[in-house]
Amino acid sequence: MRSTQQATLVIVVVGLAVMAIPGHAQPDAQSEREAMYERYLEFPSYVKGGSIEPHWLAGGSSFWYAEGAPDNTIIYKVDPKANTKTPLFDTARLRQALTALLGHEPPNKRLPFEEFTFVDESETAVKFTVEDKEFVLRLDAYTIKRVPSVSKAEKSRTIPQSFPRQYNWGDLIEEASPDGRWFARLKDNNLWLRSAIDGRRMQLTTDGIEDYAYVMFGAQWSPEGGLRWAWWSPTSSKLAVKKMDYRKVYKRPIVHWLKPREEVEWVPSPRAGGAIPQTELFILDILSKGKVRVDTGQEPDHSISVLGWWPDGSELLFSRTDRRNKTLDVLAANPTTGSTRVILTETQKTFCLWEGRGVFFFTKLEQEKRFLWMSDRDGWNHLYLYDGDGDFVRLTEGPFPVVNPPEGGVVAVDENEGWVYFTAHGDQKRPYDAHLYRVNFEGKGFKRLTEAPGHHDIRFTPSKQFFLDTHSTVSRPPVVELRRADGTLLRTLSTANLETLRQLKWRPPEEFVVKAADGKTDLYGVLYKPYDFDPSKKYPVIEVIYGCPQFSEVPHSFIHPHGVGFHAEHGQALAQLGFIAFVVDGRGTPQRGKAFQDVAYRNIGRHEILDHRAALTQLAEKRSYMDLDRVGIFGTSCGGYFTVRALLVAPDFYHVGIAVAVNAAGTWESYLYEAWMDLPQLNKEGYEYGENLHLVDNLKGKLLMIIGTSDGHFKHTMKMVDALIQAGKPYDLIVLPEQGHGFTGASGTVVEESIRRYFQEHLQP
Repeated sequence: MRSTQQATLVIVVVGLAVMAIPGHAQPDAQSEREAMYERYLEFPSYVKGGSIEPHWLAGGSSFWYAEGAPDNTIIYKVDPKANTKTPLFDTARLRQALTALLGHEPPNKRLPFEEFTFVDESETAVKFTVEDKEFVLRLDAYTIKRVPSVSKAEKSRTIPQSFPRQYNWGDLIEEASPDGRWFARLKDNNLWLRSAIDGRRMQLTTDGIEDYAYVMFGAQWSPEGGLRWAWWSPTSSKLAVKKMDYRKVYKRPIVHWLKPREEVEWVPSPRAGGAIPQTELFILDILSKGKVRVDTGQEPDHSISVLGWWPDGSELLFSRTDRRNKTLDVLAANPTTGSTRVILTETQKTFCLWEGRGVFFFTKLEQEKRFLWMSDRDGWNHLYLYDGDGDFVRLTEGPFPVVNPPEGGVVAVDENEGWVYFTAHGDQKRPYDAHLYRVNFEGKGFKRLTEAPGHHDIRFTPSKQFFLDTHSTVSRPPVVELRRADGTLLRTLSTANLETLRQLKWRPPEEFVVKAADGKTDLYGVLYKPYDFDPSKKYPVIEVIYGCPQFSEVPHSFIHPHGVGFHAEHGQALAQLGFIAFVVDGRGTPQRGKAFQDVAYRNIGRHEILDHRAALTQLAEKRSYMDLDRVGIFGTSCGGYFTVRALLVAPDFYHVGIAVAVNAAGTWESYLYEAWMDLPQLNKEGYEYGENLHLVDNLKGKLLMIIGTSDGHFKHTMKMVDALIQAGKPYDLIVLPEQGHGFTGASGTVVEESIRRYFQEHLQP
């Protein structure tokens, strides 16, 4: 609908409807540029080779992996000790033997299965399924026999199952006991067990009620991947779990408009400065069904992260962070009495390590009561080896950081030989490159183990004697190398095939270094050009931005790991439409040391746009093809906030902005932002300065906001809409029903196409 008084355009996309922006007719045939845009959005799928997924074999050093196209897959066995790579299967013999049992030849010419398991540790026979029938193949004689299939019910009984979490906050997976007998799960706000033997269920707790329930939002991201929500003791006799009290927490409404009759769901959403969930930690005894509440301290509003058990199960380890995120403790709890003792304490004038409140910075040793701890207490992220009494040995030091998880950090510990293997940003000339290093338990023998520039993703064999090194830069496709633990190269296993990239007319992006707005600090970024780039032409420019202190957004590998570089992937795609796109990490982001990140402390919204504008100005000074009269900016989530802010604080510089999943108002209501902004009661000026609402009169450019009705930022974007209406400022808006902070299905397609059309119309490439 359109407000005739303010000439404000609101575009609402419902369900599968496709938005058409007035004034831009959709072509009958897709242009080559638009086809390239869609292909580049799927850029990783065009990179063939240069990655493998190892499956470890008995002995802990050898492994197998699959290679090749789906219609010609070859499974190789690699023996690092012998430095050999050989096909694991004779495909022709296997297919011939299987044809006799099936009565017909399997389709295609490849292996007729994608998954298999070894029957036992001798690894002389494998089990696989073809056409819903299970077979066993002996690898010495290539004889195959059919075996009775396990029923679906029996299979489901012996593997972890998913179950819904409160408030439809995604499914969780059952936690399996170490002895394999039990699976822990949640039901009706309480803790239950399911038997892996006969499937019977047993209720462990009865005191969980709505909004004062076990787990709720207390699940933790695990360094191994996925969410952890319960922690079994090594003996499988005890189970640690959090109970969350949300009864005083503010709830926001989510309106489900597409129901036959509208429904309103009220979801807990802790607000900055307001009531936040209170966390209790319990240890339950499986046999007696008794439980002990762990003494987590008298201070309210702390955050708790469970770190795990000592190898002998004598104590449970957890971290405790105060609400202002200035003090973090690691404690040990007695599972019988619930009493606790402090092992270490971190304090900071600004904020302690944030991600995971400790779990990502903790690595427990398996043979002794010791653990590795990551700390930036001296201004750089470094490693320390602690024992259970709090005594420690410093392992690394110097003006460089160990890589922040989950992008890297500790990748392996060889307790038998006394080595810690980790990734760090140790190259002063390329400070974002992630290389593998090692150091011994005494803090000696520090050595870099990888040579090639770029990002190194490391996978150690279980024996810790060898590792796989997948490395690349933004302009060099990935290579996978097999190396000994000391870094000695054994062989190259896989190299990316550039033929598929030629279909994209791929042009290597350009890495650059510029100065921040202070004129002193180096900033690093990446610039993308269209596939048919002509330096004699003038191109409009699009900046892709994130900007908040949670993540470093600039990519430093060919395919971006762990979600890093999400915006850059869009930037590379947008460039193909005839733009110059770039991304840069300004001050306030991680991976560059504490002083660099602390610029954002209590100041989100103050320095970021200044740095990004300075970067773009310097880029254009040496690149005449960049047209600063046509500058766009695009970001999602926190990047959406900075997109809106850029148009408001630099309205003569940024001309077109697209803010997706956006907190457009910049009202930092979520208590998560207290980690960087401090409490609103103590930083009123900082919170007010970071808001966008009081800047709406500055808007001159074209602004498109995209938001889902189930997104926690929906209210804040509606506040911005109202402020723009009251100020008589035109804007564009897409509202996507039932979509949250990410977009799925047809809604995701609408978002991608809307971004393309909006920039095409208003920047005219």
